[in-house]
Amino acid sequence: MEFKHQSVLLEETIRNLRVKPDGTYVDGTLGGGGHSYAVCQQLSAKGSLIGIDQDEAAIKAAGERLKEFGENVTIIRSNYCNMKKELQKIGITSVDGIILDLGVSSYQLDNKERGFTYREDVPLDMRMDQRNPRTARDIVNTYSEKELYRIIRDYGEDKFAKNIAKHICLARQEKAIETTGELAEIIKHAIPMKMRAVGGHPAKRTFQAIRIELNQELDVLRDSLDEMIDLLNDGGRICIITFHSLEDRIVKTIFRRNENPCTCPPDFPVCVCGKKSKGKVITRKPILPGEEELENNSRSKSAKLRVFERVKE
Repeated sequence: MEFKHQSVLLEETIRNLRVKPDGTYVDGTLGGGGHSYAVCQQLSAKGSLIGIDQDEAAIKAAGERLKEFGENVTIIRSNYCNMKKELQKIGITSVDGIILDLGVSSYQLDNKERGFTYREDVPLDMRMDQRNPRTARDIVNTYSEKELYRIIRDYGEDKFAKNIAKHICLARQEKAIETTGELAEIIKHAIPMKMRAVGGHPAKRTFQAIRIELNQELDVLRDSLDEMIDLLNDGGRICIITFHSLEDRIVKTIFRRNENPCTCPPDFPVCVCGKKSKGKVITRKPILPGEEELENNSRSKSAKLRVFERVKE
């Protein structure tokens, strides 16, 4: 299957990145290379782009798409949480801009073999990096009812989390849950009939929760944002596109903390904690897709872009 992914908020991201022709840029979630392609179009022969992705199919597709830019592009198979380490390996200690597009690619969703979809009946997988030995099947069949409830409640924000967790545990007593179709059916029966008709597919939130847990998406984001901000040169920017409230909240909180890290009590006349600002939040409110994009790409519906600029004293 061909790797396809429509880049969300493309123009807004590139505009806010403020690409310098001779600059060094990192796309930490390379995907099909849409954002990277737009960056490369603005680079001179001295500029460079480093693309990072953990998905082998993405690496291949982006490699093809960015081939015309030759040595300006370096592609690395890794998770963006290893960005600093991977850049050091190729002699880079600072960059002019970073992009993260945290959505699951259209390819991953549409390629049913990857087991992300609740619309087909395929083996439960959901790995963004297929080198990971653990799959969604392991989570569904080995997590306790309490653990399942926690992830569906916290990562899926599903008000029927308790009942869904209970139904999963009851079903697997009969036999192991092997496929997306089986899981979707169990979830459906855990949700009251009148609620199934509203708010999209009844399995959507639980599948999202399991995917986030399996790929440790929120931990990876939370643990690596500060380090990425430290990688930026003076005036360098990081642009992050999120697709649900949990990710957006993490980005918003960490950006604000880097802008104003002072931990002194508000009634102190002067700062004594010594923590210095690393820059400024460019987006007080997130940038959302316009009407045209919403019409052309339904998956952009929940996208939010936030931007932070590094300012060194």
